[in-house]
Amino acid sequence: MKISNETKVGALTAIAIVLMILGFNFLKGRTMFKTGNFIYAEYPDAKGLMVSNPVYINGFTVGSVYEIENTDANLKTIHVAIKLKGNYNIPTNSVASIASNPLGTPSIEIKLGNSTSFLKSGDKINTVNDAGLLGELTNKIGPVADQLRVTTHTLDSVLRNINSVFDVTAKNNLQSVIANMNRTTASLMNSSVSLQAMLNAQSGSIAKSMDNLNSFTKNLSDNNEKITGTLNNLEKTTGNLSKADIEGSVNKLKAAIDKVNGLIEKASSKDGSLGLLMTDKTFYNNLTNTVRSANILLDDLRTHPKRYVNISVFGKKDKSGPLTAPLDSTKNP
Repeated sequence: MKISNETKVGALTAIAIVLMILGFNFLKGRTMFKTGNFIYAEYPDAKGLMVSNPVYINGFTVGSVYEIENTDANLKTIHVAIKLKGNYNIPTNSVASIASNPLGTPSIEIKLGNSTSFLKSGDKINTVNDAGLLGELTNKIGPVADQLRVTTHTLDSVLRNINSVFDVTAKNNLQSVIANMNRTTASLMNSSVSLQAMLNAQSGSIAKSMDNLNSFTKNLSDNNEKITGTLNNLEKTTGNLSKADIEGSVNKLKAAIDKVNGLIEKASSKDGSLGLLMTDKTFYNNLTNTVRSANILLDDLRTHPKRYVNISVFGKKDKSGPLTAPLDSTKNP
């Protein structure tokens, strides 16, 4: 039987269409026959979730979205079938949420629970409606925006009341007060700069004073033993001084001084020989002459012994004249 060219073209076209459908489904993660491990989830909002979107557990891709369909005509519940790539132990109390991605496609994230029993193929997993990053930001900004709107309205009312209360003079006074406050603020800024310079860790006066104080305290700490010894010696000295009879010693010293003064008075008086010697020039001259005469006599006796002692042992009597002045002691007789 001969097959016409039209039949061949039609058959090839049908085969190409079937292969294209199968390839398209394969690329989307779907097969012609519904085989594998499936778990199911229900959401009130699909958030743009599409077939073949990934499913993650701890950042690891464990499957993909196999199909999405609504279970009622009001679209209040979206039924999502999840196809797992393998047999994973997913606890029964795990939760699946749709994670929105502003820069990409949404995905499903499964947070594992702590149950010891695991989901089986065909079981339903718990779900939670996660608002996502933009949703949380919108929910937080909404109340703030409402409060800001109310605050702006209140501020506008306050400004209107201020404009109605203050006249031109009051406004000028208020401007003067503000100008004074500005000058005061500038002065405070200058003072803070000066204070900062004082507190500077490198060249500030307070820092230098603290360095000197630290050096002083360090020296005290290093010489602590010496200071303790000095204080102990000082304590012993004060103890000895407290035990000493200072008053008796002073009295004895005064008595000794009185005796010395008496001796000095007697020496200065003309009643005694020492006083006459010190005050009477005639007595001094006579005493000097007597000593000079005694010296001449001794020198003459030593020089001319025969004149005073007539003994034959010495020979004839010396008839030379007597000495009239002492001999020079530096020369031999």
